[in-house]
Amino acid sequence: MSRRDLEFMLYDWLGVETLIKRERYADHTRETFDAVLDLCTQIAEERFAPHNRLNDEQEPKVVDGLAVVPPGIKTALDTVADAGLLSGGMDARVGGLQLPQVVQTACFLWFQAANISTWAYAMLTVAGANLLLTHGTDEQVAAYVRPMVEGRFHGTMCLSEPQVGSSLADITCRAEPRDDGTFRIFGAKMWISGGDHELGENIVHLVLARIPGGPPGVKGLSLFLVPKYLVRADGALGERNDVVLAGLNHKMGYRGTTNTLLNFGEGGYRPDGQPGAVGHLIGAPHQGLVAMFHMMDEARIGVGAGATALGYTGYLKSLAYARTRTQGRPAGVKDPAAPPVALIEHADVRRMLLSQKCYVEGALGLVLYCGRLLDDERSAADAAARTRARLLLGVLTPIAKSWPSQWCLHANDLAIQIHGGYGYTREYDVEQHYRDNRLNAIHEGTHGIQALDLLGRKVVMDGGAGLGALEALVRATIERACAVGGEARDLAAALDHALTRLVEVTRTIHTADVPAGVRLANASVYLEAAGHVVVAWIWLEQFLATCDGDDSLRQGKRQACRYFYRCELPCAEPQFDLLARLDTTARDTDDTWF
Repeated sequence: MSRRDLEFMLYDWLGVETLIKRERYADHTRETFDAVLDLCTQIAEERFAPHNRLNDEQEPKVVDGLAVVPPGIKTALDTVADAGLLSGGMDARVGGLQLPQVVQTACFLWFQAANISTWAYAMLTVAGANLLLTHGTDEQVAAYVRPMVEGRFHGTMCLSEPQVGSSLADITCRAEPRDDGTFRIFGAKMWISGGDHELGENIVHLVLARIPGGPPGVKGLSLFLVPKYLVRADGALGERNDVVLAGLNHKMGYRGTTNTLLNFGEGGYRPDGQPGAVGHLIGAPHQGLVAMFHMMDEARIGVGAGATALGYTGYLKSLAYARTRTQGRPAGVKDPAAPPVALIEHADVRRMLLSQKCYVEGALGLVLYCGRLLDDERSAADAAARTRARLLLGVLTPIAKSWPSQWCLHANDLAIQIHGGYGYTREYDVEQHYRDNRLNAIHEGTHGIQALDLLGRKVVMDGGAGLGALEALVRATIERACAVGGEARDLAAALDHALTRLVEVTRTIHTADVPAGVRLANASVYLEAAGHVVVAWIWLEQFLATCDGDDSLRQGKRQACRYFYRCELPCAEPQFDLLARLDTTARDTDDTWF
């Protein structure tokens, strides 16, 4: 990552120092924020980065029924936990530092850039602990959250099943009630990241399952806490629960993260002499998906941040390569005896670097802004500001997950291209970054799922209040840019046109007298176009934040903004045209024509 860019984003643009005026963050100063960033940088460089290649080369394997991973993973995770960073954004009552979420997001980016597959264990644990803090009982919080943030327990989210994929309405895992208030869980869960390992004392599985007699579909899902080892009343570990590793999935990237098939209640362990895995209900029966979305939405933004970090580190590595690798001569130089120049002297290489820059720095601004919204939702002084933050987060979460996953992956592709033949060899890191990042388009819901969520739900919820909040936010920036005048006003005019088209197209789609299948047929196109408008807004915000200086960082920001507006934002125009005419070409294609 670039510390210089992060500081610009945090302090010059997002004004993070103003947060210390709020009671929740009153114990902090810019010095404490910088100190935590320094610590994360050091740990990422010393404990995460050195075994990133090893994670890729030595995939997890099953030994005596347990998943075994490279030893560097545990060392890295223990170092983060010992530093108190897992609970950085949590309440002091559970040992948290009460850091602003936007600062914690910036801190975690260092670990994601250094070693995404090792950090995945921590990301899931933090998200699981946050779910329990919101939806768990006092007893569940006391028994599980503190060990999780101390790094002794790890967390997972268990949604999908072998026959289900992303269609959670088809989950069949069942939860049978017992007289003591617990449940017995039976079934299998698939694609469970971090589902088995020996990195800590215990694994806390958060499992969606059905209580017999509940309603069908997603409305009948309940959420359960199912530990690998039972926890006694005094906090000590008890006997093994009936959660068994049935197999590992071998992936093209994120290879250091175990990805598992788990069997619940079918492995022969019998806690208390009864069949089934012991589970504890979280929240109300049949409200499991509502609670699980707390973890899923946090993980979705975390996936977007991870995609950003991988794109960013690939950009920095290709930039360094382009500055040092000499090859060829500038266009127009005919003398074969002339010395070769650095790759960066070639216009097409600069184009690829500028493309990467506008993708990764735009994505970085997006995920940090989502962190800032979480701070406002949690601690803003008035209810209206908290409501506005919640509405904006609802609309921006699918974009923050999918836009970086698509375009920072393209940045990784360009990083390989700049390296030339070396780019697709394992001598350089960029090919691994590409493979790692390719998974993020699927993690926590594919682009198609995020698109259906955005167009089918988020922009029409509460009478379209979320989209209205986004429009008001962007128009306020447009007004500021018009007041500045000059180039800022020209950029504002382009953004105003794109925003107007987004709002008009959304209205056209949802007022058309057509079946839902037609309205949503091009939802992924809508997601991509909406993402470009949002990132164009991010870039105009950064452009305005550079007006008080003329150093190389600010000049580079302005140039990247120009590039995005000239070369990227116009790509949304034909997408809006397709959406406005409710095109059904893909939907109307017969399956026999393929």
